[in-house]
Amino acid sequence: MTDVHEATKVAGSTRELVILSLYPRDMNIYGDRGNVLALTRRARAHGYDPVVIDLNPGDPMPAHVDVVIGGGGQDSGQGRVAADLLDRKADFHALAEVGTPMLLVCGLYQLFGHRFITHTGETLEGIGVLDVETRGGSDRMIGNIVLESDDLGEIIGYENHSGNTTLGPGSRPLGRVLQGAGNNPTSGEEGARTRNVIGTYLHGSLLPKNPAVIDFLIGEAAKARYGTFAPSVEVSETVTRARASAKRRPR
Repeated sequence: MTDVHEATKVAGSTRELVILSLYPRDMNIYGDRGNVLALTRRARAHGYDPVVIDLNPGDPMPAHVDVVIGGGGQDSGQGRVAADLLDRKADFHALAEVGTPMLLVCGLYQLFGHRFITHTGETLEGIGVLDVETRGGSDRMIGNIVLESDDLGEIIGYENHSGNTTLGPGSRPLGRVLQGAGNNPTSGEEGARTRNVIGTYLHGSLLPKNPAVIDFLIGEAAKARYGTFAPSVEVSETVTRARASAKRRPR
């Protein structure tokens, strides 16, 4: 049964934003749940009413979705959700086609691509929203990572993965790697974007340290639903200090 576990209502307000949290029981490692918390808090600060709906295997899709967000998991967790995700392939392609913003971290980044081939040779078919393919490797890419994005600026996070992801022509990188490994040890790129869908290996969790990415997700959702987005909150000094501290830490 769908769990609506957070709904903040303001008297007389119609500025609701529905956030679909994908597979939190299985895909929630390295602080990825913090992305949902950061997104809801900043949405409130901008004057919206976030409603978070958890989607676990077998749950019905909600009638309306404004933002999709999902995290990473162990290979076993990916196996549990892969079949359920394939059953929803048409739903997520339809959402992507109309510009619904999505943030997909690590394991769900891989499953929103064409396929993930594990280090043991097992193939998990993805849904192909992102034009990427991933193969599990023997070496892990671990540590703080800094990217430069043309439209989102400097993005800071923490990577911990052994997947080697390559992009096809239907996706572009999220950013250029300034520090760290990224999609694989040789490309110099991290993540993937198709329309308003973002895939990335950045944990940490990502959003608390990157308000520009949060505002991209909220802004695209708000413009699609209400026709406009006017940011109404600045970046706090705490976030600025956290970003600076993360950049200084060695890998």
